[in-house]
Amino acid sequence: LVQVHGQGGVKFQNWAKTYGSSPELYFQPTSVEEIREILDMARQRDKRVKVVGGGHSPSDIACTDDFMIQMGKMNRVLKVDKEKQQVTVEGGIFLSDLNVELSKHGLALANLGAVSEVAAAGVIGTGTHNTGIKHGILPTQVVALTLLTASGEILECSESTNVDIFQAARLHLGCLGVVLTVTFQCVPQFHLHEVAFPSTLTEVLDHLEDHLKRSQYFRFLWFPHSENVSVIYQDPTNKAGPTRLHAWLWDYAVGYYLLEFLLWISTFVPSLVCWINRFFFWLLFSSRVENIAISYKIFNYECRFKQHVQDWAIPIEKTKEALLELKAALENNPKMVAHYPVEVRFARGDEIWLSPCFQRDSCYMNIIMYRPYGKNVPHLNYWLTYEGIMKKHGGRPHWAKAHSCTRKDFEKMYPAFPKFCSIREKLDPTGIFLNAYLEKVFY
Repeated sequence: LVQVHGQGGVKFQNWAKTYGSSPELYFQPTSVEEIREILDMARQRDKRVKVVGGGHSPSDIACTDDFMIQMGKMNRVLKVDKEKQQVTVEGGIFLSDLNVELSKHGLALANLGAVSEVAAAGVIGTGTHNTGIKHGILPTQVVALTLLTASGEILECSESTNVDIFQAARLHLGCLGVVLTVTFQCVPQFHLHEVAFPSTLTEVLDHLEDHLKRSQYFRFLWFPHSENVSVIYQDPTNKAGPTRLHAWLWDYAVGYYLLEFLLWISTFVPSLVCWINRFFFWLLFSSRVENIAISYKIFNYECRFKQHVQDWAIPIEKTKEALLELKAALENNPKMVAHYPVEVRFARGDEIWLSPCFQRDSCYMNIIMYRPYGKNVPHLNYWLTYEGIMKKHGGRPHWAKAHSCTRKDFEKMYPAFPKFCSIREKLDPTGIFLNAYLEKVFY
């Protein structure tokens, strides 16, 4: 028998400090045996268990007052298969470590989100995505995984074994069991050439097809209360190239502190926001900028601010209509202000049951409200307006972000929702892996 010890008095907070909880016991297991013990103990004491990785989700999906398992010590690379270009890792490894490790083997992940301080099992838990119409959300890069279920059984899942559980577990919401290992399909290591240039909303929306064809990882940033857009192309390259040093000082040092200060002032004078958005577009985004670096350094960027975010996926053909509606809503309601940027990204359709891109190519539209110096900015009006537009166009919310959807909504949005529910009930009949967030989803 292994003796596992949980810590009391640990306060869990997500990265944005928008949600937190005080788990009764906090565990950092180093082996499968220890996790089994924790599950046994939870069963005996009638407690629930929540597994967390990097704690980056901007919602309360990871919160619990019962037992919390933090997987950070189960973070090894177990196997690199050079021939198949696949890597098998423990669920707790951070992508930031995996990127460096893969690089030593001349490999890379084909797509990554903006943040790499996230655990492998967590990334797939909430359906992390980036952009690129030829690329799916990050879980589409997963070819196999192992799952420790509530009963202590270990299931190997892949495209050929436990196929149904595999399509459920590639976006698992932390409610099917503990993801012990993940096998990713990689690609040969590559450099990315990033070009950012100014444009207008009208131009980008009228020529969306061209942009999508022209660049493999195309995204754009729209600056609300204006026509301003920054178009960002990222494409694999063999050239070595310029690294931006001068921009660093502006972006990080001056730009960052100035923006936080101005946003803080705008909490007293909301009408300033539209001028702040325009000023920063002029300051940081109005000229063409290029950058070349190893892929993961371009994919990752600093989310420097504590923030509230919403991110929904809509069918790609609704992009123009939905964005123009959001713009009109802001114009017709001068009291409603929106921080920059609205980030617009694209992803290929997939077969993962709870993927926002399930069976359709999608556009993700990410809206943001910063919290200057931790101060809350009124954003409810903007949030509800945005959600209304997204719902109207058949949108599905990003699972990691705060949203107001309940089981009724999900049943409408996801054709495979009942299938997921039946697998969840089979794997976790007593609901040991549920919490408040998940109860809204399933009940």
